[in-house]
Amino acid sequence: MSNDTLYAIKDLSVEYATRQGNVRAVDAVDLDIRRGEILGLVGESGCGKSTLGKALMRMPPGKVVSGELLFDGTDLTKISDKQLRQIRGARIGMVFQDPMTSLNPIQKIVDHLTETIRTHQPKRSEADARLRAEEIVDRLGIRAERIDEYPHQFSGGMRQRIMISLALALRGDLVIADEPTTALDVIVEAQFLDLLRDLKNELGVTIVLITHNIGVVAEIADRVAVMYAGKLVELASVHDLFDSTKHPYSKGLLRSVPNIDLDGTDLYKMSGAPPNLLALPSGCSFHPRCPEVMDICSKVEPPFAPVEADGNHATACWLYQEQSVSVELRS
Repeated sequence: MSNDTLYAIKDLSVEYATRQGNVRAVDAVDLDIRRGEILGLVGESGCGKSTLGKALMRMPPGKVVSGELLFDGTDLTKISDKQLRQIRGARIGMVFQDPMTSLNPIQKIVDHLTETIRTHQPKRSEADARLRAEEIVDRLGIRAERIDEYPHQFSGGMRQRIMISLALALRGDLVIADEPTTALDVIVEAQFLDLLRDLKNELGVTIVLITHNIGVVAEIADRVAVMYAGKLVELASVHDLFDSTKHPYSKGLLRSVPNIDLDGTDLYKMSGAPPNLLALPSGCSFHPRCPEVMDICSKVEPPFAPVEADGNHATACWLYQEQSVSVELRS
């Protein structure tokens, strides 16, 4: 791992057990998460984004079947459950899509926070844990006295701030935010995104933002990873992804965003739907929907490889692997 890499994901595969068989929701993903960045993880529903996010914390029900999860040099796939619990909450926190399903409705906010703090720091007094709770919620724009209230007494945006305060209560290194703005109106969403940006700039927190809303990614992310059918299909800086999109799937996602310059034309919609993960098409999983499909696309899966000399923009598409195409066709 390089010094600027906080989390190195290597050849990661995650499966779910179903009645029809094992479903591989994340398939051989390689991804480095850099310290202090906001990484946007995007794709349609069912493409593996949330499964990957939960795998970073080794959370069920998905099972890691292969690969490495190197968090700050420690492989989370090889440590005990006790060691894992010491990292969850303390160094890696998660913000879920609906905070009302994550917050206990009969517990006050102060109880949520002090329980989190004292679980990882048992020698800390109740009074000291409360002071830390007041400090963190105040930093997130919630009056300190409100921690004695219950979750239902807060708005949706405030509840998401409380979820962030739980993730940062012990000054963690990484926050995984899984669709955190889905239930928020656009004004509260903008405020929430500003808050995430401030946390990154002031505290140096690394954030993985999982979303299907590519407009949110354009607003806040430093880099973007695009997933399709459990695989990573494009990775680039946010500017490169929007200015020099490579993968046809990424292009389709960008064209599907509402635009005030459409001048009455219909909003673009990609044909088809993501494939059944139990019966993936041969070759590139996107080829049945791809407007730029070639003969090799249905026969051979493209490698995920850099498309620029500096290696900072990579994609899995035969359009950018011409030499490999000729080799595969000859074989």
